[in-house]
Amino acid sequence: MPYNVFVTRQIPEAGLDVLRPHCDPLDCAPADRSASREELLVGVRGRDGVLCSIGQRIDEEVLTAAGSRCRVFANFGVGTDHIDLAAADRLGITVTNTPGVLTDATADLAWTLLMAAARRVIEGDGLARSGRWAGWDPMELRGHDVAGRTLGIVGAGRIGTAVGLRSTGFRMPVLYVDDRNSPELDALGARQVDLNTCLAESDFVSLHTPLTEQTRHLIGPAELARMKPTAVLINTARGPVIDEPALIEALRTHRIAAAGLDVYEGEPTVPPELAALENVVCLPHLGSATYATRDRMAVMVARDLLAVLQGSEPEHRVRP
Repeated sequence: MPYNVFVTRQIPEAGLDVLRPHCDPLDCAPADRSASREELLVGVRGRDGVLCSIGQRIDEEVLTAAGSRCRVFANFGVGTDHIDLAAADRLGITVTNTPGVLTDATADLAWTLLMAAARRVIEGDGLARSGRWAGWDPMELRGHDVAGRTLGIVGAGRIGTAVGLRSTGFRMPVLYVDDRNSPELDALGARQVDLNTCLAESDFVSLHTPLTEQTRHLIGPAELARMKPTAVLINTARGPVIDEPALIEALRTHRIAAAGLDVYEGEPTVPPELAALENVVCLPHLGSATYATRDRMAVMVARDLLAVLQGSEPEHRVRP
């Protein structure tokens, strides 16, 4: 018997190809956007399973609207802070996600932001394209050295560890903040420190924590004040890990040198005050956005969705 599945945001064909032989109907949200709140509440009704993604609030109202027939919400992405896991557990709905597969792509992007912010790549690109460039100038667009500088990692899970491992070619001392030690980072000679030490001693601080009540606004005015005035802050985790108005003020007043951001507090809105600053690199949540990674994510989430519907244990169940 085919399964009735709703996909709340278009995903790569590789995942849909996994689902099609087993699902009828397989309904997808409009190709050019995420399902609206109203479309979401209607679309989940009477489904056996739902394939959702970050940027959509999957709260108790949505989970209840899916009805007693629904057995799984499979999330295209790692973070599940947008899903009410406790409500899903009460309603007997399994939640899955896509960990591991996007580690390298996101770590690569963190380094992209780090290098772009340190060496003022966006400003340089704009100048070269503008027709205003007057030729090589020894005082023009001076940035910050990367090699030999201290890298601070806040959150030494899969992605944070991968970012640290990439530092070896730059001969960078590494500090990391986490409740548990990281054997891989320790093997590099990295030091596990508290947050205040990491912020005070690092030239580059890269955030890799999940969004929880404990990490919301983890980086606020006091934390930014502890950083070096030459420091660069990188965030590829979740936007609300940083107090955005405090960051804007720190960048505006050059309390810190620069920032590289892939995520924002009110996505998809980027505050105009932030976008207007030259010492910040802003990307539109591209952490996992490579062809191969997004295809692997699509296949992973589709297989886990089918596993639940077929009565098997999914490989990537998320516990409340």
